[in-house]
Amino acid sequence: MQNSSDRPSNFQTSKPENRIGVTILRVLALAAVIGITIYIYSIRERVDEFAAYGYPGIFVIMLMANATVILPAPGVAVVFAMGNVFNPMLVALAAGTGGAIGELSGYLAGFSGQAVVENTQAYSRVQPWVQKYGVWAILVLSAIPNPFFDLAGIAAGVAKIPIWKFLLFCWVGQLIKMTMFAYAGAYSIDWLTGLF
Repeated sequence: MQNSSDRPSNFQTSKPENRIGVTILRVLALAAVIGITIYIYSIRERVDEFAAYGYPGIFVIMLMANATVILPAPGVAVVFAMGNVFNPMLVALAAGTGGAIGELSGYLAGFSGQAVVENTQAYSRVQPWVQKYGVWAILVLSAIPNPFFDLAGIAAGVAKIPIWKFLLFCWVGQLIKMTMFAYAGAYSIDWLTGLF
């Protein structure tokens, strides 16, 4: 009979230091998500002021609007309006980039392993898609206007999808969505004001 000391090293358990490091990272990620969400929700009334700063302002608005987890913040309406003021393609690029970076908060909430929404019905609907289709689900869900993308980000974090893949596919989806809103604003605001 072979004793436990004769087993190959690949059967040994992982070091406790690694578990402690991962736990610390998860706690920090959760604290960052909570802090960002509370801060952005507290300044939601003043977010439109950033639009005066052009493309960098649009980037910041969308970063902040998408950095909140579950709580709503303005954003898409600003992209719609700014599409009529600035070059719609550049508005979409600024908004899509800011939006994708902002969505990292949902990913970090899932990575932290402390996602409060894991037992909700909406999460139960989104999570299997992310598990089955991975980054393709992230691309599709970020490309369409929907209130459930935070849940997809959380599911991606729980599934440990590499952060660079999450960010890349989320960015492509955000670009698609923001292009639609920016061009809709560019062509419809003049038409709507002409009606009145």
